[in-house]
Amino acid sequence: MKDRIAFFLLLLVQLCCASFFLFDILSSVLGLRRAPIPWAAYEMIEIGAALGLVLGVAVTATLLYRSLTARQRAEERLRLASGAFMEVLDERLTDWALTPAERDVALMAIKGLSLAEIAALRSTSEGTVKAQTNAIYRKAGVTGRSQLLSLFIDELMDDQVVNRLAGGPGP
Repeated sequence: MKDRIAFFLLLLVQLCCASFFLFDILSSVLGLRRAPIPWAAYEMIEIGAALGLVLGVAVTATLLYRSLTARQRAEERLRLASGAFMEVLDERLTDWALTPAERDVALMAIKGLSLAEIAALRSTSEGTVKAQTNAIYRKAGVTGRSQLLSLFIDELMDDQVVNRLAGGPGP
């Protein structure tokens, strides 16, 4: 929350500084009269406005760097989680002793493809795919696709997998 307030205040300072320069230029171009300000004070205001803009650029660059670094870390964690998911998926499909056809159907079902889409991709009938999915559910000990997917999600949320992703030992 402190970062957001600081960022908002910095944006407000930048807006004031940019407004000062814009007003100064427009008043000169349009010939607007303004109350005279002592030269030294006017120069100090200009220096302050310029420093405010430079500070804004520096802080913005820092925030952008932090944001890009955080994004890179998040992408790395996602890659690790994805790898862990594929590892868990492969282990379970092997444990259930699925046939190669059932394995393909299971992967497509977990990806969210419909029975019709799976049948079209495998050049088989929907009845065959339905029979294969029922065999997969029976071997996995579940009653449907959502329970099948939840098996993998539950296992990924297990402390062992979390510790493995963090580089620590499992329980």
